[in-house]
Amino acid sequence: MEKRNRKNQLILRLSEDEKYILDAKCKNAEYRNKNDYLRHLILYGYTYFVDYSELHDYNVNLSRISKSLNQIAARISSTGNTYQDDIEEVKELMKQVWHTHESMLSKQPYRKH
Repeated sequence: MEKRNRKNQLILRLSEDEKYILDAKCKNAEYRNKNDYLRHLILYGYTYFVDYSELHDYNVNLSRISKSLNQIAARISSTGNTYQDDIEEVKELMKQVWHTHESMLSKQPYRKH
């Protein structure tokens, strides 16, 4: 009988989509077989988790800013007049948009391509 150094067996159940993805990745990675590919992922692969709470806050802020801009646009449309206060408010809202945008970008991990 053949002597094995890997005595532990793992049974993995996959959906059709998951199996298709695994097959495609194994083929593209040019491993001899799926076992080699999966073993390499276990030993050298990594996973990461993304906290989307800040993205949610970002979307809430953009929504609030958008509503304010729509109110200003409706006011201008109904009166036909543009007021300096409206222009200043739009400028301030745009500053908030850029501040929020820059804040989100600054919190992204640096990835070298």
